[in-house]
Amino acid sequence: MKANKNLYDVSAELEREFGPVGSEGWNNAVEQAWAEYNAEMLLETRKKARMTQAQVAERIGATKSYISRVERGKIVPTATSYFRIVNALGYSVELIPVIRP
Repeated sequence: MKANKNLYDVSAELEREFGPVGSEGWNNAVEQAWAEYNAEMLLETRKKARMTQAQVAERIGATKSYISRVERGKIVPTATSYFRIVNALGYSVELIPVIRP
């Protein structure tokens, strides 16, 4: 199989930037990545639901500012708040067991 010159392993670059896997820097980067991922998911879901931040906030008893901070990844909601936001958007969260090799 011919190697694709456009593909490369970014592991070394990530380790240079954040430190080795399992280090404090690495773990902080992973935590931030998850926060940003979840923020983007909530933002896109709210848009699909055609709701404003104010409408979501009203449904869960929070402020528009709180929803904005969550959607920008500035704060991570508690599990309870996350479920409430998702429910306010007309969705649910399904917990599926992870299959590990």
